[in-house]
Amino acid sequence: DADIQCYGGTALVPHLHDHLSSLLYRSKQRECITVVNTVFDFRNQKRDPEKPWPLLDASVDFSLIDVLIMDCEEALNISGMNTIDMAAKYFKCTAVSSFIITNGANNLICYSNGRLFEKTEILKFPISKMISEEIKTKPELRGDTTGCGDNFAGGIIYSLAMQLKNSRKGSFSLPEAISWGIASGGFCCFTVGGTYLEKYHGDKREKVLAIRKEYIHQIESNKL
Repeated sequence: DADIQCYGGTALVPHLHDHLSSLLYRSKQRECITVVNTVFDFRNQKRDPEKPWPLLDASVDFSLIDVLIMDCEEALNISGMNTIDMAAKYFKCTAVSSFIITNGANNLICYSNGRLFEKTEILKFPISKMISEEIKTKPELRGDTTGCGDNFAGGIIYSLAMQLKNSRKGSFSLPEAISWGIASGGFCCFTVGGTYLEKYHGDKREKVLAIRKEYIHQIESNKL
């Protein structure tokens, strides 16, 4: 009955993964917003390392996904392409509503066909300059990258939920969602193991909000 249905890391749960298309179909029957964030598919990589990883029953089923979140390795293996740019073009040619491909410390790539978020062409967004500079100049603050992808997806989902409360479908902002993903995933770099233990209620949100504020300034400055 939720407005947003999230399917995260289903490749780690084969029974769910093998029925992802039917689960997404049921979600869309209820007019839900669907989010899929992928994970390394150990099972299918071992089964046939030369073939693309199966995600859905048929290519047409990409139309059942409103937001598809992948890292570069996952995007390459699902699409069967050799570069992140080729993978982006592949997913654009499917009926997926929008996708985001992260690439570690490199630019992420995103796209929206206009069904949920405002329509965009394939765009690239940088990582947080604030995060990279702070880790470089203050190595004692460095944690690890465990959980960065999950925290990134969490930021996207949080923004999606907030925009759903305040907007109408079709007017959602993809850059707005990405700014929360970048801030949430970047903050995770200061934590060992991916889970931050708050000192008080709202502690983490304050810190993520500060990173996001600086990131908004960063990308707005790049446009000048």
